[in-house]
Amino acid sequence: MRAVLEKTSHRPWPLPPGRWAMTQRWNDLLFAHWPMRIAEVEALLPDGLEADVFQGSAWIGVVPFWMDKIQVRGVPPIPGARKFPELNLRTYVRDRRTGTPGVYFFSLDAGNLMAVIAARSFFHLPYYWAQMSIKPRGEREFSYYSRRLLSGRPVIFAARYRGLGPTHKLAQTRPGTIEYFLTERYCLFTRNALGRLMRADIHHVPWPLEEAEAEISQNDLAAQIGLQLPNTAPLLHYSRHLAVYVWPAELVQAKVVAATAAVAAAQ
Repeated sequence: MRAVLEKTSHRPWPLPPGRWAMTQRWNDLLFAHWPMRIAEVEALLPDGLEADVFQGSAWIGVVPFWMDKIQVRGVPPIPGARKFPELNLRTYVRDRRTGTPGVYFFSLDAGNLMAVIAARSFFHLPYYWAQMSIKPRGEREFSYYSRRLLSGRPVIFAARYRGLGPTHKLAQTRPGTIEYFLTERYCLFTRNALGRLMRADIHHVPWPLEEAEAEISQNDLAAQIGLQLPNTAPLLHYSRHLAVYVWPAELVQAKVVAATAAVAAAQ
């Protein structure tokens, strides 16, 4: 996985200084995306962020997958937390001050309680513990189920999906395409316990995407935060696996001050 750190020419900005905090591999992902009205999404974003827009719309993504090869720098392996399913509800944003594009997670469900506690503590991400399963049903085909635990109301996601194999079109994804907009993101934004905006840089090689098919029989994620998804079929993609490195989350204001100081020192 470390060879990934040597491939950086595709990044929109250099790798961040300092050591990465965590590495993991994401496997058998379904990307299901819906266009949304910009104002609906921005009403749910923290101060300092605005919706990133493609073709006049903000976008909401539901992403089920499973992860493995999890390593936290300086921390012994957590029993049972090396491999488990995860489910994300996300949107795409920009820092209002700098224009930096990234991902904002409304929720992340995971099938391991210790991993949920660690992610909430160290990365300030809105993780939830869930009963989850992902079962292979054939080549690149999976049955996925998630039910959030310790929740006041049911939050269930159930789907069956499959990748349709690599195509030349997606292998040649470039800036300006919807695929690039939805997947080539190199930082995430979140809020700490005081509500202050934070940013964590991430790194990966370009996403190896495939077209996909899916039957989503239940999806309560968006309704849980007060959003109603359009009554239209989602845009679907699949990816086999991808190694990801994550740097520590830092206050956005501190990062802007540090960057300004670096520019001034170089002049």
